[in-house]
Amino acid sequence: MAAVDEGPNLDHPLLTPGLLERREYQLQLAATATGDHTLVCLPTGLGKTTVSLLVTAHRLHDSGIRVSNPAALDSSTDSTSTSTSTSTSDSRSDAVAEDSESGQKRKSLLLAPTKPLVQQHATFYREALGVPDDEIVVFTGAVSPDDRSELWDQARIVVATPQVVENDLVGSRISLHDVVHLTFDECHRATGDYSYNYIAERYHQDAADPLVTGMSASPGGDKAEILTVCSNLGLREVEVMTETDSDVSTFTYQTEVEWEHIELPEEILTIRDSLKSVIGDRLERLKQLGVTDTTRPGMSQKDLNRIRAKLQRLIDSGKSEGYKGMSAHAEIMKLRRAVELVETQSVESLRRYFERQRNAARSSGASKAAQRFVSDPKVKESMRRVEEYDDLHPKFRRARILLAQTLGVEDGERIIVFTESRDTAETLTDFFSDHFSTRKFVGQSDTEGSDGMTQTEQQETLDAFRAGEFEVLVSTSVAEEGLDVPEVDLVLFYEPVPKGIRSIQRKGRTGRGREGHVVVLLAEDTRDEAFFWISRREEKRMEEELRALKGVVNEVNSELGQSALDGTEEEQTDEMTGSESDHAAAKREKESAGRNGESEQRETTQNNAQQAGQSGLDAFVSSGPDDESDAKGSETETPVPSAGEADAVEIVIDQRELDATIARELSKREDITTRLETLSVGDYVLSDRAVVERKTVEDFLDTLVGSDRSLFEQVRDAARNYSRPVVVLEGDRLYERRNVHPNAIRGALASLATDFGASVLQTRDEQETTEMLEVIARREQTDSDREVSVHGEKSAKTLAEQQEYVVSSVAEIGPVTARALLEHFGSVETVMSASEEELMDVSGVGEVTADRIREIVGSEYT
Repeated sequence: MAAVDEGPNLDHPLLTPGLLERREYQLQLAATATGDHTLVCLPTGLGKTTVSLLVTAHRLHDSGIRVSNPAALDSSTDSTSTSTSTSTSDSRSDAVAEDSESGQKRKSLLLAPTKPLVQQHATFYREALGVPDDEIVVFTGAVSPDDRSELWDQARIVVATPQVVENDLVGSRISLHDVVHLTFDECHRATGDYSYNYIAERYHQDAADPLVTGMSASPGGDKAEILTVCSNLGLREVEVMTETDSDVSTFTYQTEVEWEHIELPEEILTIRDSLKSVIGDRLERLKQLGVTDTTRPGMSQKDLNRIRAKLQRLIDSGKSEGYKGMSAHAEIMKLRRAVELVETQSVESLRRYFERQRNAARSSGASKAAQRFVSDPKVKESMRRVEEYDDLHPKFRRARILLAQTLGVEDGERIIVFTESRDTAETLTDFFSDHFSTRKFVGQSDTEGSDGMTQTEQQETLDAFRAGEFEVLVSTSVAEEGLDVPEVDLVLFYEPVPKGIRSIQRKGRTGRGREGHVVVLLAEDTRDEAFFWISRREEKRMEEELRALKGVVNEVNSELGQSALDGTEEEQTDEMTGSESDHAAAKREKESAGRNGESEQRETTQNNAQQAGQSGLDAFVSSGPDDESDAKGSETETPVPSAGEADAVEIVIDQRELDATIARELSKREDITTRLETLSVGDYVLSDRAVVERKTVEDFLDTLVGSDRSLFEQVRDAARNYSRPVVVLEGDRLYERRNVHPNAIRGALASLATDFGASVLQTRDEQETTEMLEVIARREQTDSDREVSVHGEKSAKTLAEQQEYVVSSVAEIGPVTARALLEHFGSVETVMSASEEELMDVSGVGEVTADRIREIVGSEYT
């Protein structure tokens, strides 16, 4: 392979000459990451992405075959590395062309959690790699699925958000077979159901010659979390570098951290204490229910979660007081948020919050908790005080002084202000703009009362900040992870954060090219102080864990048990000999043996059941009258095939079903092809006649107790377009979960079966639903030799339904009240022109609803 020379800059056939500075610690990390699936831990700002890029360059240059000596990455110069820039460029072009002509479209895939970070990585790769720009492509939700499929085939390097790649894998639009290097940036996210975990599992399963690199400045709060990340991503090596390492310390600078305590004025404390007293009152009610023994307003979120669990058990046991307690619990959560805003954010943030709560309480279908919250006398008094407050929150005043000192007295150039609240970010931006050139940087999602930033707006804002077009960037958490935010003179935490990982990431925005300065504002005797100590402890523990990991890498590998990929010794032997084909063959043989073992176990279980006198699935092959949709050859018994023998089947899945795990699980199964579409009818299409509408028990019960009749409309459409509509009812305790009369539930089930001709099948959970869908699909497509055909469309709304829709959208009054209004007034026009008194003559319309309707209809648009 081509080596990297000993000069001041890195030189490699696929690297842009003279661009990347030679750093020994990066070469050491890259050497390890080239040899095995590796977690790379490196402080923020020290070039984790460069490490991944070096591994990618090596893997692409060597056509995907792992080198016999990965340490060659930092070996001394050879004839390849000492060539001139011109010859290096020529060899780089030759390498790319040779790989393309081989017909093996080997790729590198880099995943990052946010769109701005994806764009940043793509820009860096285009600058640093000698790969044509059009072969380095970006995958985000802004690129259509069809375009992504075509781009994937043409690309050499794909930089993407994980959700997009997950969707494309589930939809069978792309294959990971030829991906020779997969990088997970900010890999500490690989916990729970995050997309990284699914993609990693598919990659190890599908790739011909996989290599995984995980990157993070803060992989976890303790050793267990780090081991979890490694296990989820299939990582077998951990490489850690800290600022204390000699090779790293040369490139780091001291960061001074100050914690400034802010005393709250009496007016704010009065508002806070009034709200806390209401929390105490609600906790007293919960104490009477026996779910808590304290009324302390400052109890932890963990304690509140325990209370909620106890209330849920009361509900599950059929006790009505559980519902009352849950409503009080909801009030407490709203009150705690109000306290948090006035203590740690600003009075203006609390004013906005109160306004949203008042609007929510006025809407049709508002919860009792929301209505009680805004009508409580002490809360109403707090609202009045907030409206009358005309002073600055002391944090605002101190923040302005710190900015003036840094930019004015100390001749600083750039400052980042971090805050948790979107409201506070917008308010601070407006406030700072009176004195400094300031812009906000927030996420892309819209929140109530606040618009998000588009990807283009985010990129333009960062580019302008780098170019020095403005001085102060006010950001929410979106700028914490990995973004190439330029070196700044001050990082200001408007409030501390309770997670050590996030604190480390924020502080990493300074202290890169020179000494850095961080200031954290803490409101005294508030949640700020608790979060401060939590974060301090986590940061210290994480630093100790990272240092400890350096000395216990073997122990970590031992604890991982190398369960993600067995046969390490065989793989290492293949790497030394370059025998990729033998390695791939051995991998396939091992996976096949595992599948055959599972098949034999299933067959044995089925045979035992039949010998015991139980019917197997083959006894249930359709033999009814042929009515254009019956199976062919129904007299022939067709045994259910084992997984290893099954013919391939296809399942078309509605894109909106991706919130569940079912699509992911189906996509991982052998001989099942999943395809994603936006279905007009149904959630899963299993053949030309079988369509499935999936509902959880909660959704089904909501249909019975609420005004939403969409289930019956959906099943009606399914029955019109498919001859075998199926309703899968997912969950347990159908008759116990809610206070719904059993006969109402039975009536709804009977209606689905008799009025619409739908089969109603109940499953316990998503896993069982997955199994059920596979069985139906195999019976339809394999046993009955039917093809998958997506057809049908939703029925058009009648004129009456359209009128109900228009009226129901006003003040969110809902379809029941809308029908009552239309029946009373006769037309949409008359409803809209009715007075408040006339509206209140209609059954179900009270003063609050009537007032809200008139406010919306009669108010001037602004």
